[in-house]
Amino acid sequence: MNTTFIRSIKLNDKEDWQKLYHGYADFYKVEMTQTILNTVWSWLTDEQHELNGLICEFEEKIVAFAHYRRMPSPLRGKDIGFLDDLFVSPEFRGLKIGEQIISKLKTISTNKGWGLVRWITRSDNLRAKSLYDRVSNKTNWEVYEL
Repeated sequence: MNTTFIRSIKLNDKEDWQKLYHGYADFYKVEMTQTILNTVWSWLTDEQHELNGLICEFEEKIVAFAHYRRMPSPLRGKDIGFLDDLFVSPEFRGLKIGEQIISKLKTISTNKGWGLVRWITRSDNLRAKSLYDRVSNKTNWEVYEL
């Protein structure tokens, strides 16, 4: 039987995480440098930094990650969660790993009193959107960058 385990990221996950993060950057066609890798890794492993990480182990192999953080919601007068990144290695897609990670994040959100978790994805990320449509509610907000 296949065993999947979602857990917080650990220091000894760095090599496997880097490989996956390169895959994530490739998917979004973003140049990845060692400086970026080192910076994000330092955030993930610094207990004082807002960014947190989850890892998915499938049969004792790291096959997915998620990065999330607390985000203030001024209109609510409270914190909510924000999912920055979610990536499942292509050969492990279709095994409901993304759904399991989101479920774990929902538990984390409840435990922290956030009440909700928000995220964005690219409009042409159809596979991820099919998951998100099943497990969450699509908002009517538009995203802008300056």
